[in-house]
Amino acid sequence: MAAPAAHAEVVDVDYQCQTPIGPKGAVSPIDIKAVRSGSSFKLTMSFEKGVSSSPVELGKGAMNPSALIKLGGADSGTVPVSGPANAEAVPANTPIKINDLSGTYTPKKTGKVTFTAGVLTIKALGTTTTCTPKNNPKPSLELDVQAAAGGGGGSQSASGSGELPKTGPLDSAIALGTLGGTVFLAGAAGVLWLTRRGARPAS
Repeated sequence: MAAPAAHAEVVDVDYQCQTPIGPKGAVSPIDIKAVRSGSSFKLTMSFEKGVSSSPVELGKGAMNPSALIKLGGADSGTVPVSGPANAEAVPANTPIKINDLSGTYTPKKTGKVTFTAGVLTIKALGTTTTCTPKNNPKPSLELDVQAAAGGGGGSQSASGSGELPKTGPLDSAIALGTLGGTVFLAGAAGVLWLTRRGARPAS
């Protein structure tokens, strides 16, 4: 009698990418899955095809992907997701395979919430490529959720939450250097969380 708790489908997303050597584009089927973890959900965003390419070879660990998942329905805002650096070298002028990206969603409202692929960011060799869906894709996932007790989740909702931190060359140096992709991206998520919770600007 009850409605299904979740509905998911693979959705074709037409990414238009602004790269250091000009615009590129590709369509990739996107799959978003959710696994409950206490009062939150672990989201996993999967890319079935590459969405951009590099004019030079990207060595092992040289590329760091992250993205935003847009919320709709009963909730709003975005959820940042990130993934590990490339485990193998990517040859020049070949599609860049994006590893699965993951993040945590804590419901702020009760009801049906949709999850749709948003902006994808690829950092590699000191450059940043931004890929934006241009075909207004449908949601990849719909969940029936219950607001977390205490309503403490504001990490996804602040206005301007679509912006990822931009810290310039140092950011890329850290991404490609001693910290390694996974630790760096976890750190970036922590920066996002702290930035959104501390809503007052420093100056």
